[in-house]
Amino acid sequence: MARIPYPDIDKLHPRVQEAFRGLPAPLNIFKAMAHAERNFVPLLELGGTILARQKLDAKLRELAILFVAADTGARYEWVQHVPIALRAGANDAQVRALESLDIEAPCFDADERLALRFTQEVVRDVKASKPTFDAMARRFSGQEIVELILAIGFYMTVARIMETLEIELEPPLGVAVVAAAERGRRE
Repeated sequence: MARIPYPDIDKLHPRVQEAFRGLPAPLNIFKAMAHAERNFVPLLELGGTILARQKLDAKLRELAILFVAADTGARYEWVQHVPIALRAGANDAQVRALESLDIEAPCFDADERLALRFTQEVVRDVKASKPTFDAMARRFSGQEIVELILAIGFYMTVARIMETLEIELEPPLGVAVVAAAERGRRE
């Protein structure tokens, strides 16, 4: 059981109720985030844009999210994002490598290793080293770099919510969330 009870959605602000009911899957992370009524809708919107509206390659985004999940011990995040990563083009060897935080594994290409090194430095050191940042700037646009930082930071925040509140693990339903965000992008 989570450390704090999930709120009664029907007693929250109507905007939160509407947003919650529009979710493709009422995941426990969303229930927990609903406690922050004024932040709930903006958090959903930011998460949706990260999942479906970035220029950054979806596979790179998901590899970074899996690194964050593995590095922080956020099992809930890991379980939800492995199927999303596989759907985005990651393979089983990459998932296994990230589970053991092996960002130099031969299953990653040069761009993936660079993005993962960048992710590791941002997670652990707050900022990427000059050599890593310079390599990123040669390979990726400014937009892609900032989008990667936003994905890393957002999922670090979500990991902390999941772990601090001890949110109960659910079957992987994150793919439905991504699919809904992608549909929203096309509308």
